[in-house]
Amino acid sequence: MKRLIYTSLALCAILTIGIIACNRAVINTANGRMYDGVDAVPYNRVGLLLGTSPQGRRGNPNPFYHNRIDACVALYNAGKIERILVSGDNSRQTYDEPTCIMQDLIASGIPDSVIYLDYAGFRTFDSMVRAQQVFGLTSFTVISQPFHNERALYIATRKGLDVVAFNAPDVQLRHWQIRMIVREWLARTKAVLDIYTHKQPHFLGEPITIE
Repeated sequence: MKRLIYTSLALCAILTIGIIACNRAVINTANGRMYDGVDAVPYNRVGLLLGTSPQGRRGNPNPFYHNRIDACVALYNAGKIERILVSGDNSRQTYDEPTCIMQDLIASGIPDSVIYLDYAGFRTFDSMVRAQQVFGLTSFTVISQPFHNERALYIATRKGLDVVAFNAPDVQLRHWQIRMIVREWLARTKAVLDIYTHKQPHFLGEPITIE
């Protein structure tokens, strides 16, 4: 019994150290490459807007979603991007993040001719790799919240991409904080494992050119 307890404690310690190390690797990679102000963001022809659900778990409007829309519109209006690639989840017939985001971008004054949709951005990892392998991008600006941008930058950098990120305003909700932190630390650990195990996206497909 003591041996089992010691073994379990040792495994927990190794797992904890591994999660902390992965989180630190993600933070270090993103350091100095995220921007909060529109004026400071370098120009990139394409902005990659990462999708999320427009509604929260209880059906209420998702502030993370709307803040990303506003951030993307601000970048476009400031001339910091000329094309927008929307990458989100469309894994179910009744759930279509990219189309919903496109509609809200158009309603905010963005021309539909500059919007491109990636329907297979099921995960952040998929969005980054598909931006490179399907849409042919080597440099772009990622648009999401800071915690999400850090992970996206880590994946993109490890894939050899020249990427910066624009931070949409975060959402300071107390009931979100602990859940979000735990989820994000686990997601970062998974991202590191995906890189070192040479994980591939769920789908790739034929090349799509962003004119």
